[in-house]
Formats: sequence, C-alpha cells, structure tokens
Amino acid sequence: MNFDLTKEQEMIRREVRKFALKEIEPIAGELDENEQFSSDLTRKMGDIGLFGMFVSEKYDGQAMDYLSYIIAVEEIARIDGSQAATIAAGNSLGIGPLYYFGSEEQKKKYLPPLCRGEALWGFGLTEPTAGSDAGGSKTTAVPDGDDWIINGSKIFITNAACEMTLGVTVQAITGTRANGKPEYTCFIVEKGTPGFKAVPMHKKMMWRASNTAELYFDNVRVPKENILGKQGDGFHQMLKTLDGGRLSIGSMGLGGAQGAYDLALKYAKERKQFGQPISKFQAVAFKLADCAMEIECARNLLYKACWLRNEKRPFEKEAAMAKLYCSELMGRVANHAVQIHGGYGLMKEYNVERFYRDQKLLDIGEGTSEVQRIVISRYIGC
Repeated sequence: MNFDLTKEQEMIRREVRKFALKEIEPIAGELDENEQFSSDLTRKMGDIGLFGMFVSEKYDGQAMDYLSYIIAVEEIARIDGSQAATIAAGNSLGIGPLYYFGSEEQKKKYLPPLCRGEALWGFGLTEPTAGSDAGGSKTTAVPDGDDWIINGSKIFITNAACEMTLGVTVQAITGTRANGKPEYTCFIVEKGTPGFKAVPMHKKMMWRASNTAELYFDNVRVPKENILGKQGDGFHQMLKTLDGGRLSIGSMGLGGAQGAYDLALKYAKERKQFGQPISKFQAVAFKLADCAMEIECARNLLYKACWLRNEKRPFEKEAAMAKLYCSELMGRVANHAVQIHGGYGLMKEYNVERFYRDQKLLDIGEGTSEVQRIVISRYIGC
C-alpha cells in the first residue's frame, strides 16, 4: 500500500491552493453576498487548467487522472463552495457526459471551448416533481421526421443560465420499454435554440456565487444528430454520470471540512478567554481533535474510491460511501467551527458562516444522504 501522491498531484494541490488563496479568497464573501456569478474568475480557473482535467489532449483537455481532478476540487472547496461547485459541475456533469457518451463530431464541436474554460455546460436531470425519484421525470421528446421535439422543464441545474453557458444535456422520455417502464434518452440543446429558456435562480441559502437555473422546453426542435449516444441510453448515462459526480461532491465535502477546520483551529489559537487561548481548553481541543481525525478518514476513503476508478475497477459502492461520509462530515466540522467561533461565527465578517451554509447542499445534491444509504445497502446485500 502506497499513500504517497505523485509529484504531479502534489504540484496540482500546491498550485491550486495558491490560486484559491490569491484569486478566490479575497472576493468570495462579496460574490456570495451579492449572489454574483463571476465569469472573470471562472475563466481564470480555466486558464490554469481546472476544466477538462480528465479529458484527452485531443479535445484540449489536461489528460490527468481522476484523483488529480478531485484534489483540485478539494483545494477550491477549501476556500469557497461556490467556485468549487462551478468546477465540479463543469467537469463531472457538463463535460463528463459529452466526453464519455458523445459522438466524435459532438466531442470535437463542444469539448474544446469547455475544456479551455471559455464556456460552460449544464446537465438537465432534476425536475420539479423528480428529484430522488429520477424515474418520475415528465420531460418528453417525440420524433418528427429527422428531428425531435422536446417539452418539459428542469430545475436546480448548475452552470446552465449564465453568459458563459453554451448549452445543456437534457434527459427526456422517448417511449416505453417492453417491461412497461419509460425509455430515457439524452439530448444536446444549444443555447439560443427556439423554445428553450434558461432562467437563473436566486435567493439561495448556499452556493450563492454559482449559477443555478430553471430550464424550460416549449416545443424545442433538435435534429436527431443531437442525441447523446444512442436512443434509450439516457438512464444508463445518468447513472454513470452520477457515479463520477459523487466523487466530486465528496471532494467538496472534504475540502469544505478542511477549510472550516482550518478557520476554527486558527481562531482557537488566537482567541483568549480566562487568560489563555481557547484551544487549550479540553472542550475545544477535543472538538478540533475529532475534526482532524475524521478529515483524515474521509480523505483516505475518497482517495481510495478515486484510485479504484483510475484502476478501472468497480468503485460505485465506495463512491457512494465517500459522497455520504464527506458530505455529512463537513456538516459536523462546520458546526464545531461555528461553535468555536462563538457569536462571531454567526457574522458574515467571518467566513466560517459561509461554510456552514454551503454544506447543506452536499446532503441533497447528486443523490441525497438517504439515497446514498439505499445504494450502499444494496451493494452490501441488504
């Protein structure tokens, strides 16, 4: 067993951390307060190679292993969840399906600008009546000559309604299978297609500086060439996409937990009560010790899941475990961090309150904690 990172992975951690401290940390609070998605900051993240990290150089990707990508997300999340969400969704949900399931023509057309960080792409799965129950989708696509006509709506779609958005992948019902269940197919819908409307969502509790959208499809006509992969493969594509997405959400939980812990430890060493730093009091020291221990456990679990994926071995169970554990860990660490800050932890002048808010999405997005437990229980034979 070798737990050492490669020199390249160590360099990625070092350089991404340096970037996050210099470019993101000074403006993260302001962007959060104003609910402002920053195209400028997103392009800067593209300039240092944070998009298309696992994509072949043929499509202007970085051709790195999956753990390198996860480390990058972790380091961004250590500073700000909103920017980490832009990177995680941009790669796992935007670029991923196009890269793994798209035709050669589709890859050549869409991947280069996405991998360079010049544009973003959304993944339209969740609907107002279909969250955990993805089978409850109502968006439909019906054939009409050489075209398909899409009708329906999606909600809570990241990166799908900003000035950088190039288009979205949308899952729709295209028929009924022999067993009576719906047939799902994924379609590529470019921004500006008649009948397609993307509306930014505001007043979010968390990830306020990331772009979240509602999507509306009103007789949207796309050519049959816009099918992603093959007709009827949509549900399989969705499951594979979410398997990878769980690793990136896990990385956001790990990075966010590390960031909240860093803030709490620093504050505890500086804040004095009863004549000494509060870090010297056992009640506080034990909280920090528990945080450090659990973060180490989480990192090993997540990295092992990434290693399994890199080795092309089954990783789905471990991905669900890592997503669940890292997400809930951030909640525990952020809660301790706010408690250690006391009243100051409730004020926006201190970044720890942002970590506390940003965590909650991780329990819900890309498979709720309850769904992860269902997935894990099935893998262990329950």
